Order: sequence, then structure tokens, then C-alpha cells
Amino acid sequence: MIESDKLVKDYGRLRAVDHVTFTVKKGDVLGFLGPNGAGKSTTMKMITGFVAPSSGTARIGGHDIREKPVEAKRLLGYLPENGPLYPEMTVAEFLLFMADMRGLDRASVTPKALDRVFEICHLDTVRHAPIETLSKGFRQRVGMAQAILHDPPCLIMDEPTDGLDPNQKREVRKVIASMAAEKAIVLSTHILEEVEAMCSRVVIIAGGRILVDETPAALRKRHPHYGCAVLKAKPGEEESVTKAARQVEGVAEVSALNGSAAFLVRPRGDASIRAALWEAARRGQWAIDSIEDAPLPLDEVFARLTKSQAS
Repeated sequence: MIESDKLVKDYGRLRAVDHVTFTVKKGDVLGFLGPNGAGKSTTMKMITGFVAPSSGTARIGGHDIREKPVEAKRLLGYLPENGPLYPEMTVAEFLLFMADMRGLDRASVTPKALDRVFEICHLDTVRHAPIETLSKGFRQRVGMAQAILHDPPCLIMDEPTDGLDPNQKREVRKVIASMAAEKAIVLSTHILEEVEAMCSRVVIIAGGRILVDETPAALRKRHPHYGCAVLKAKPGEEESVTKAARQVEGVAEVSALNGSAAFLVRPRGDASIRAALWEAARRGQWAIDSIEDAPLPLDEVFARLTKSQAS
């Protein structure tokens, strides 16, 4: 449904986007990640037709954005970063204006479309409120409402929760999740928790180039602690517990973690060691508090990937 085909954007001698290629199918929520200046927003603007690429192209529902821009944009909903709103309009007035810009028929289609987006975006309580009186969270929902007003099969959203408080972020994520099965969605963000909460695939871009295109689960496997366990010994028993843990089959290494009574237990190869550690601890009556899988935060994977690219 959404295709980025070898997109390139040059600004003089600066190459902001360098042959970026990916596809998004119906039912996909693609997290498009990268550090500031990586080329995320420029790529989004080229896919949506706001910026002309230096080379390459994008297709929406099979329509080339350069050759058939009107046909492509009919299938697309776009929420840009800091999306423009008209503060003096009420929410209903703004959405009716956007319906006119989209060419929707006010007499038949628009009332139903308005009711639908008010329900999806939880805007009914502010239907007649001037936009300038709304909180940032409500303004983001108004921006999302205009993007889905014509029920497009493809959605592109650039930093949809930027600057929102935790409750507002949760509401916006619910809206996106409610639409995910029926649409192809690209979510440009630098917030890793959003990727874990919503995305079925991840593309990481740095220096204008794609570094990774895979599922969040596959991305997590890149963490240096993937497959490891964290063993917490009771105070004073650290030496005996670690010595015993090193004798467990499948354990390659036991090392102190953060200078506490916790230890990182690394497996040999792809061995699964947590169950074996628990069984050994039970048999040997080790003085331990817990054995858990090592945490694998995606932000650490992201930092390692983008740092290596920058260096």
C-alpha cells in the first residue's frame, strides 16, 4: 500500500536521504525511527508529495506520487509534525473545511464521516470549541481527525505524540491501535516505547540510510544481553552463588551487574538457561532472591546502532 522506492534527497552537497526503500502492507504499523537529523521527516514529506525527491519515487496504493499525485493523495491521510490548524475555527468548522478540501460531499458523506472521526478520536466533547482553547493533546487528536476524515487506507504520522503528557500519549495510541488492522500505517518517531506498544515492524534510519528493517522482536535480539539471565543472590552469598552458577550446563559467563548482589549470566550459544539455573538453585539450595530474564530495552539497541553509524 505504501512504497518508498530508492528515495534520494539532496540539498546542495548534503544528501539528507540516501536511497531509502521500504514497503508497508495493510495491517502493518511501521515504526520509522532515527535520531534528529536522520532524514525521517524528509522521507515522509517525499512519500506524501510535499517535497520532490532528487531521485527515486514513492507509491500509494500503486499510484506514483510524482506521476499521479492526486490519485495517490486520495488514498492517504497525513499528520505532519506540528500539523497546521486554524485556531479561530471550532473543531467542527475545521473538519468541515478539510472535508471541502478533500472534495467530500457535505450533504451525504460528511455528517457520517464527522460522527465517525469524533467517535474514533474522542472529540465529541469539544465539537464546538475553538481550536485555540484546546490542550495540546486535543489538538493532536484534531490533527489526526483531519487525516482520517476521508477514511484513507494509508496513514502517515510524523511524531504524533511529541510533547504530550503520558495520559494524552495513551489516548493517541489507542486511536492508532483501533485503526491498525484496516490500514497501512507509517509512524515516524524517536520514542522507543511507542514502537514496542504499537508497531509490527521497525525501520531505523541514520545519516539518511536505512540500518534496520525488521520486527521489534528481531530488533531486540540485537541487544548484547539477549538470552542472558539476571541472578540476584542474597547479601553475603554472592561468591558461593556465582561459583555454583558457573558450573551449570549451558552457562558461559557470570559477571557482576551494577556493583550489587545481582549477576548477569550469559548462555553458551543459544542455550536457554533460566530453567536450568532454577533447577540447579533448587537442588543446591542456593541463597538467592530471584532469577529473571535480562531486560532488553530497545533504546539501548537503537543507541548502539545509530552510534556505530555516526562513528
